Amino acid sequence: MARTPGDLTPIPAQTVGPFFGFALPYEGGPDLVDRSHPQAVRLHGTVYDGDGAPVPDALIEIWQPDGEGRIPAEPGSLHRDGHTFTGWGRAAVDAVGHYSFTTVEPGPTSAGAAPFILVTVFARGLMDRLFTRAYLPEHTDALAADPLLASVPEDRRHTLIAARDDDGGLRFDIRFQGQDETVFLSYPNTPQVTGPVD
Repeated sequence: MARTPGDLTPIPAQTVGPFFGFALPYEGGPDLVDRSHPQAVRLHGTVYDGDGAPVPDALIEIWQPDGEGRIPAEPGSLHRDGHTFTGWGRAAVDAVGHYSFTTVEPGPTSAGAAPFILVTVFARGLMDRLFTRAYLPEHTDALAADPLLASVPEDRRHTLIAARDDDGGLRFDIRFQGQDETVFLSYPNTPQVTGPVD
């Protein structure tokens, strides 16, 4: 079919992967702080597909406040200087769908707020990235008062709350579908690339 100049006929949407293993990870991406940092904590988990099988080619990004609840506004998120906390990290999963970050536990961004880490997921078969939250498990009063959690059916809220490991780390598994499917969020005014633009 011949096209004329200026013909902007939409083409079918494409999925967001798989291409992450060589295109997007960067050195130091999962290390928001060094493991020797006095408040360092490990956030990790496994990404599962709708059949419960690990997804071996997903990419996870996190965004979070620092331990005092301050939203970082530092430039240079892709550059780790060992001193500046940017609040952003990126990690590719391994061959069995596992990801891991070294970060600090986020503080509440306002008095009484439930601390959480924003998690973004990119993976094969997805038409666009997915957003979710990993809340800290110990803040029960703040969790009970959180407006977003209150809007989620009670039997699904646990999919937004990280589990505490015996070593103090945080485990947050992500399930695309099926039993214990993670609650995914949409944000107003966030561009979605899920199909042709009319």
